[in-house]
Amino acid sequence: MKPTIRTLSLQELAVLVDWAAVEGWNPGLEDAAMLQAADPEGFIGAFVGNEMVAAISAVAYGSEFGFIGLYICRPDRRGKGYGKAVWNAGMKRLAGRTVGLDGVAEQQANYRRKGFRPAYETIRYTGRKAGPAIRADGLRMITTQLVPDIIAYDSYCFPAPRRAFLQRWLQAPHCGLAAISSRGTAGYAVARPCRSGFKVGPLFADEMEIALQLLDGLAGACEGGDLHIDVPADNIGFIAALEAAGFAPTFTTTRMYKGLPPKLGLQRVFGVTTLELG
Repeated sequence: MKPTIRTLSLQELAVLVDWAAVEGWNPGLEDAAMLQAADPEGFIGAFVGNEMVAAISAVAYGSEFGFIGLYICRPDRRGKGYGKAVWNAGMKRLAGRTVGLDGVAEQQANYRRKGFRPAYETIRYTGRKAGPAIRADGLRMITTQLVPDIIAYDSYCFPAPRRAFLQRWLQAPHCGLAAISSRGTAGYAVARPCRSGFKVGPLFADEMEIALQLLDGLAGACEGGDLHIDVPADNIGFIAALEAAGFAPTFTTTRMYKGLPPKLGLQRVFGVTTLELG
């Protein structure tokens, strides 16, 4: 049966997030509302009758960049073309943009056939920070007053503006910390409560020592829960520091792009925001 393709409501997006939990992706407890803020029209489902059978996120960040994620077909409906239908709808929505995604190893050949090319590998590290706290006098909780500065700093680290997303992502129950120096904002980090532990993302900073201070601050705020952070694999020094602090790798993905890759460097990126939205 040919499916109906349409934008998901918030309630339907919450169902998709539950599907992600079943797949073992450990989504955030408030992900539906938080993710929808990035692009309310960017979550697409395939429906047979009133049943959602497949879905995808195809979030547009302006006219030049987009990101694919949350690509799931219900297990009992696979092999019927529903996944392909939402993929095509998502890519059509992002036409004319550079499109990014984070691909697991078993899907990368498939994405290559669709025109995506690898840019860098990301490794998820999980752990509870061991060792003494790092002295950090410049850390501040992110309040409403700091949000404009955080949005400005984010523009150095992410390929496109995402004001609406950050305004929601920086709210409770997420915990956000900013590193403030005499020259202004030097980094920021967010931890979100998930089905298991907390995911840290983004973790952006001018240098590794500041990134470690931010991570240490979040570890204290998260009261001993496991932290999960997706780190660009080329960041060898930060990875060594994580392993020394008791973190261990759990799995890898590869950031891939269709179109011209963003020219933004990774020197400030110690942890990506989320594998769902880039």
